[in-house]
Amino acid sequence: MSNLQGSRILVVEDEDSLALGLEFNLGQEGYSVRRAADGRQALKEINEQPFDLVVLDIMLPYVDGFEVAREIRDKWPQMPILMLTARTAAKDRIKGLEIGADDYLTKPFHLQELLLRVKGMLTRKQWYQDLTGAGSLLRFGGNVVDFQTLQAETPKESFQLTPREAMLLKCLVEHQGTIVSRKYLLENVWGIQAEVETRTVDIFIARLRKYFEDDPKHPVFIRSIRGAGYQFCGDDESGH
Repeated sequence: MSNLQGSRILVVEDEDSLALGLEFNLGQEGYSVRRAADGRQALKEINEQPFDLVVLDIMLPYVDGFEVAREIRDKWPQMPILMLTARTAAKDRIKGLEIGADDYLTKPFHLQELLLRVKGMLTRKQWYQDLTGAGSLLRFGGNVVDFQTLQAETPKESFQLTPREAMLLKCLVEHQGTIVSRKYLLENVWGIQAEVETRTVDIFIARLRKYFEDDPKHPVFIRSIRGAGYQFCGDDESGH
């Protein structure tokens, strides 16, 4: 915990009892916690001070969690977002991830699982700050990714990756030419035990394909290996 001690977390939750419980338990872990009871207050808090992670409910007064997540991603692409939802429909979880949440938990959830997710997200948030020197630049198929700044350029546009998107791509690139299982990606990129049911990996893969593939439905660089996982196939431009 020592290197994460004092990490600033914003809990955005309109249900008082749950918000107080999260504030107390995250505080017990050594984090500095602020609460916001609605989306409007959350955006005000985020604009006024920096946070290391946002725990964000979807169903909020004034401004819902989807819109809050959109604004966070537009202004602070490197800020991790853990989305909470009471909704059981898969489309709502998928929408949250597509907007830019790093992961989600469906209510009711086990406190210990939330604490583990938060710890994993904060630990992995720090990785990109340590990426320096040779090897931080990736070129493939006309695409360029700088893992140090998280800046990406394609023949169509320039944009910034989120830390989670960059971590996933980097993990695939480091295993170029070999098959990487969903289990490995969940444990090493998200810090989640593979027993946890999640479509998170597939949604993030789809996001990377949308960025970097000419035809995302027929990927050349990030391939699916049925029943096994994913494989990154670079080209002659790649420095990996």
